[in-house]
Amino acid sequence: MKSISSQAVAIWPLLVFVAVFLGFGIYYDDFYALPSPVAALIGITAAFILLKGTINQKVDTFLKGCGDGKILTMCIIYLLAGAFATVTEATGSVDSIVNLGLSYISPAFFPVGIFVIASFLSFAAGTSVGSIVTLGPIVIAMAEKSESPLGLIGACLLAGAMFGDNLSLISDTTIAATQSLGCQMKDKFRYNSKIALPAAAVAIIILTVIGFSHEQTSAANEIKDFNLLLILPYILVVALSLVGLNVFVVLFAGLLFAGILGLGFGSFDFIGFAKKTYEGFTGMTEIFLLSLLTGGLAALVEKAGGIAYLLKNISRIISSKTTALLGIGALVSAANLCVANNTISIIISGKIAKEISDKYELQPQQSASVLDIFSCYIQGLIPYGAQILILISLSNFKMNYLELVQNAYYLHILLIFTLASIFISKKKPAHISLPDSPIL
Repeated sequence: MKSISSQAVAIWPLLVFVAVFLGFGIYYDDFYALPSPVAALIGITAAFILLKGTINQKVDTFLKGCGDGKILTMCIIYLLAGAFATVTEATGSVDSIVNLGLSYISPAFFPVGIFVIASFLSFAAGTSVGSIVTLGPIVIAMAEKSESPLGLIGACLLAGAMFGDNLSLISDTTIAATQSLGCQMKDKFRYNSKIALPAAAVAIIILTVIGFSHEQTSAANEIKDFNLLLILPYILVVALSLVGLNVFVVLFAGLLFAGILGLGFGSFDFIGFAKKTYEGFTGMTEIFLLSLLTGGLAALVEKAGGIAYLLKNISRIISSKTTALLGIGALVSAANLCVANNTISIIISGKIAKEISDKYELQPQQSASVLDIFSCYIQGLIPYGAQILILISLSNFKMNYLELVQNAYYLHILLIFTLASIFISKKKPAHISLPDSPIL
């Protein structure tokens, strides 16, 4: 039996990883200055120094953690998702989605329109940052032309991007949450949507009222070029996902279809398609490496008793399924505040969240939803998060952080709805069935 002190020491490598990531981010005023895999490598080095056992034993434990089936599954999905996003962007699918929506928004519906478009784009592409980067310059310019409050419009873009990312079936946060908790993506989507969609509906009503309360010009409206055929790859991915096909099949089919459209429209030749696919792979290098390394780090910490120590201390404040869910939310929130990255925070918290979920017989899809929602909520509000930093930078620092937070109505409503769902959730024991292969 390991002593409490040795178990406490086992947590230190994980704390070193978080501290290094956070420390460099604060020092350089850029939380992406130090690549996250390097921060993880420093944590791994601390584990090899601090934890007991021979070098060979530690290496064996580390490699087993890196080679865990769920970790490798996440890594391959990341590669396919990155390739799909890059190829569809090259074909012009992203531009078509953006232009289709922006061409038909009246000034009065500008706030709610931006929210809806950002939601769809982020849901389809699986990335809030990509949605903000894509829409940001256009939205900011149109906000200024239509004399709309810049803070309000920026908040609509931010909230919509986080909404879509939270629900998206190819988002890295969804992938990390479902793989960590051992549930199917379609089950998490269904449970998550019961919270997120009503919250979005309330936000849409609020934004509609606000839109009509502001006097705006009609300068924002102009017809832009779009092609409905180019939107089909996204529709295909969503449709196949909801049907329940294997996630690898879904993403590969979407990638292949997007490639065929790109070849047909002359966006690229076969070699160009291959290069764009590889470009998508390399674009996921950081999260790919981070998943591998943190998988190994988590295995070392668990082997030394660190996870058991954390669970024992967290269990002291958990007395029911309700407090267990709140504990999962608090855990991932704290991690997100430290690392300013919702995917990383889920990866860090996922192992412990899984243990809590199993111990208190929570529904895995509910636990995964709580994990994802709380990470997205915190990520959408922290001033040093990538989403807000990009928005403020694109506006040439004309946007005010406090205005963004105040006007991000959806995020605040989502938190309220999530807490309500936790407190009123039926106390049923969950029937946990793990798929043999990752199924959407």
